Amino acid sequence: MSGRLILASSSRYRATLLTRLGLPFRTEAPGVAEAALPDEAPDALALRLARAKAEAVAARFPDDLVLGSDQAAECAGRVLGKPGDAGRCREQLLASSGRVVVFHTAVVLRHAVTSMTMAHVDRTTVQFRELDLPAIDAYIQLERPFDCAGGFRAEGLGVALFDAIESSDPTALIGLPLIWVANALRRAGLDPLAAHS
Repeated sequence: MSGRLILASSSRYRATLLTRLGLPFRTEAPGVAEAALPDEAPDALALRLARAKAEAVAARFPDDLVLGSDQAAECAGRVLGKPGDAGRCREQLLASSGRVVVFHTAVVLRHAVTSMTMAHVDRTTVQFRELDLPAIDAYIQLERPFDCAGGFRAEGLGVALFDAIESSDPTALIGLPLIWVANALRRAGLDPLAAHS
């Protein structure tokens, strides 16, 4: 399959993850509104947005392989988005204290010219420890994770908020399930290991 690899995202976290595969790629902002639909399940939300991002960028660059990804978190039936500020971050972390939060990380690989689309949703379960306000406020002050679903950074100090994580792919919680991505790229003719030989 011809074309270059494009990450349909302006997320620095996803771009950092994708560099681990050692493949050349560039990023393009998809320009997709990320609002949930009424009563939309979190896994459906993540997949719909990942698909919309991949399709938006693939429409502009039809010869290229385009990766779109999105993540939605849920706690006790409530979707947790990116908090945006300290107050909402504090609310989200208080609501997550002592509870299980499930993260749905969706990824779509699209090649417009061949009409190829591959899609996947990874599920990660995070058990939060009991958190008090001083610990939450200290964490928010140190990391300011306002652009992260659920209000924390798993690749940083956010791990100090957890008792356990269950996942088939540890990179999914950060925002891009690289195990699936590497396999999908290989099926599309872009093998990360062959690129280094």
